[in-house]
Amino acid sequence: MATTEEYLRTSRVFQRLKSGPHGPLVELYARRLLADELAPHGTWRCLNLLSGLISWASSSGLKLRDLDEGLVGRYLRDRSGKQTLQPGDWAALKRLLSVLREAGAIAPAAVAPLTLDQQIFEAFSDYLGKERGLATTSTVAHLPCIRLFLREVCPAGAGDLARINQDDVTRFIERHAWDRSPGTGKAMCWALRSFLRYLYHKGLNPLALASCVPSIRRWRFASLPTYLSAAQVQTVLDGCDRTTALGRRDFAVLLMLAKLGLRASEVANITLDDIDWRAGEMLIHAKGRQRARMPIPPDVGAAVVAYVRDGRPQSPCRRLFLRTLAPSVGFASGCAITMIAKTALDRAGIHGCAHRGAHIFRHSLATELLRSGATLSQIGQLLRHEGHDTTRIYAKVDIEGLRPLSLPWPGSAQ
Repeated sequence: MATTEEYLRTSRVFQRLKSGPHGPLVELYARRLLADELAPHGTWRCLNLLSGLISWASSSGLKLRDLDEGLVGRYLRDRSGKQTLQPGDWAALKRLLSVLREAGAIAPAAVAPLTLDQQIFEAFSDYLGKERGLATTSTVAHLPCIRLFLREVCPAGAGDLARINQDDVTRFIERHAWDRSPGTGKAMCWALRSFLRYLYHKGLNPLALASCVPSIRRWRFASLPTYLSAAQVQTVLDGCDRTTALGRRDFAVLLMLAKLGLRASEVANITLDDIDWRAGEMLIHAKGRQRARMPIPPDVGAAVVAYVRDGRPQSPCRRLFLRTLAPSVGFASGCAITMIAKTALDRAGIHGCAHRGAHIFRHSLATELLRSGATLSQIGQLLRHEGHDTTRIYAKVDIEGLRPLSLPWPGSAQ
């Protein structure tokens, strides 16, 4: 298979564009495509779009220096009337605009002024991060509830913040407390309580309304943790095609989930610098801004080495696990790790689990350790639980250990 560099040397489209009036900028764009490690077909598509854009701008009496997001949108709408657009077309032209701006060929991107609601969200997010110490992912989780609250309670915008009263808060919770699960309702009240506390703290509302947000009753330890048997976990691992780069990456990811009990975000955030091969340890950026060092089991280490040597794309990014599609960068969040886990479960034909994602491997590891004789304290230490209560839920899956505690069934033989 030809490489992208070989394709560019023989591409008629590239040679024609390079010899045209915008040759230097076309070469800059081609260098960006090489740096982003686009495949030859993707490179051809980008150059084809660029050729069409230059012809469209010329026929419309526009100059290349006039380009911005608005004109690119107009071009794509016009192009869609003649041929089918591909999912990556907008991204390809955004990459072009980025190259042109770096070269100073077009004006910087216009920054749209924030609306009053957006200003509130920005200030609230800053408050949660800097004053309350929340991680970015936790901050983002608050916003959908707050956005809904403002849309229903403050239809006139941020100017109505001072008018929010206890009845507004109570009616909102009554409408939405049972939209989904008790856990979701509890999270909604938590976010709303934080926002109302912020309004009072900043003087945007004269009432301390956080105290009027009720608590959603949710019985602790009411459910059993979902887990896989050791045989099912092995089936999932065996389903990875380790003859491919994608299979080697996914196998290493799944081993970290299954053997170390890591969370999805923890796997996504591991960097090459976090691995100390001499000591056989790995630094984990854990929940709540904790940092923990964990030993690397031999099978996990072997899987990581196989991926790094023969599967990981060459990239300046220091994240351990990278996307297989260009650009070769780390995952934006743990959601990608969750999708890898879900795909692996589907491939193994494992269905019927209450929770299907990366966390099921964490539950499975804890359950297997408990049945092998590990104490709850040891399990909590491995999983980096902050309190013993979090670990106690696994005691319910130790049926044999609980059997002596059961009372005789009424009416049975004495």
